[in-house]
Amino acid sequence: MSSIEEAEILRERAYAFLRNAKRLFAEKEYDLAAFSIEQFCQLILKYKLLIKTGTYPRTHSLLRLLRELAKLAPEKNLTKFIDSEIMFLTRVEDAYIVSRYLPRRYERREVEELLKFADRFREVVEDI
Repeated sequence: MSSIEEAEILRERAYAFLRNAKRLFAEKEYDLAAFSIEQFCQLILKYKLLIKTGTYPRTHSLLRLLRELAKLAPEKNLTKFIDSEIMFLTRVEDAYIVSRYLPRRYERREVEELLKFADRFREVVEDI
């Protein structure tokens, strides 16, 4: 499989996770919706890095992936986005572990805010 094909799969899967997050939210499955938001963010960053460099770090850290992307597109000022959205970035990054392994339930309101963040995130990252 070529890097282009792999990238396309990542992109398609990322957007499928975003659609799934919205569906799960509507079905009141907040834990899984939070996990799907994290997967969307992670995969769209890996897609962008793969397109730009031919590879991406094997990590789940949104901050690391976003900082790698920021180095490749300094004109997009992703550092400012990271600084202004650090609380949401870390909350979404934490959702990878929390929604899978910890006995904690996500609340409707917090996932609603994470979905709003996912839309802001999408707008910023799509443009890179």
